[in-house]
Amino acid sequence: MRAILLGGGLSLLISLLGTRVAISYFTRWGYGQEIREDGPTTHHTKRGTPTMGGVAIITATVVGYFAAKLITLSPPSASGLLLLYLFVGMGLVGFLDDFIKISRQRNLGLRSRAKMIGQTFVGVSFGALALSPWLEDDNGRTPASDKISFLREIDWLVLPTILAILLIWLITTGTSNAVNLTDGLDGLATGCCMMVFGAYTLVNIWQSSQSCENSPGPQCYDVRDPLDLAIIAAALTGACFGFLWWNASPAAIFMGDTGSLALGGALAGFAILTRTELLLLILGGLFVVITLSVMIQVGTFKASRSSALFRRVFRVQAGHRVFRIAPLHHHFEMLGWEQVTVVIRFWIITGLFVAAGLGIFYAEWVARL
Repeated sequence: MRAILLGGGLSLLISLLGTRVAISYFTRWGYGQEIREDGPTTHHTKRGTPTMGGVAIITATVVGYFAAKLITLSPPSASGLLLLYLFVGMGLVGFLDDFIKISRQRNLGLRSRAKMIGQTFVGVSFGALALSPWLEDDNGRTPASDKISFLREIDWLVLPTILAILLIWLITTGTSNAVNLTDGLDGLATGCCMMVFGAYTLVNIWQSSQSCENSPGPQCYDVRDPLDLAIIAAALTGACFGFLWWNASPAAIFMGDTGSLALGGALAGFAILTRTELLLLILGGLFVVITLSVMIQVGTFKASRSSALFRRVFRVQAGHRVFRIAPLHHHFEMLGWEQVTVVIRFWIITGLFVAAGLGIFYAEWVARL
């Protein structure tokens, strides 16, 4: 528990102070954000705001974790190192995307194919390592599982190793892109991620206290290194909290793809390593809703342009759009909502999703008593 408090506290402090330093340097170097032309006009005033603030979040998290391990004289675990690999690896893909945007002074960075290749390499290599027998502990547990999980492993849903790696790839790329889509308003993605990481801190602490090694029984959790994962979850919560001081409206810095892809990768990593893959759909429910809004918008637009049958069935014109603009948070802006109003209400929705997810997680454990 001491390491968890140290990891969270140190990360918060490093993020709070380090982000201010990053703002100064990024401003001096001209690392300003480019704004999409088809978005809300109120965003045009944000052009030139320093971006790539995710560097501060990543640095604070990594330094906070290793400092906590050093102070408590405990070695890093395989699960912890793998999660940091996924977190930093996705952040590097986002960093390349941000750097190209800045250097070429345009709103488009890496081409979608190049970005997907980078995410695929990180996600597949993470999955292969997490399922590797080389990383089995003394009880024969690998960091990840080849079984699909909700609140714990579902014993009859066992996948061949190659399919399990493909599932991990789908979760990591899907979640990182979902957080990236959500990162469109000041403080929105930062605040939402902070709440979900806080939830995973509690989940990991509970799994550690109720592990099959410490408390054998029908309700125990057969998860590897939950206490070490709790340190990273606390570090991420603290890093997001410190960054939010500068990222809240009006934002003095944006996290950029560096931060959003990294945070999305970390969320996916927690779901996979804690055996709560499907629970992430509830805890991160807002990310799911925002991603679905983009899928609905694009799908409807393309179908209405290419299919006369679709237009007749749904009685729409060619090029029909369900929302004024996607992702969903921009739709509400176009309806006249103030940016701060959208962010706070989406934070509330995230809080409700997190509360529901934690409630389900605890209720399942109680039901096994």
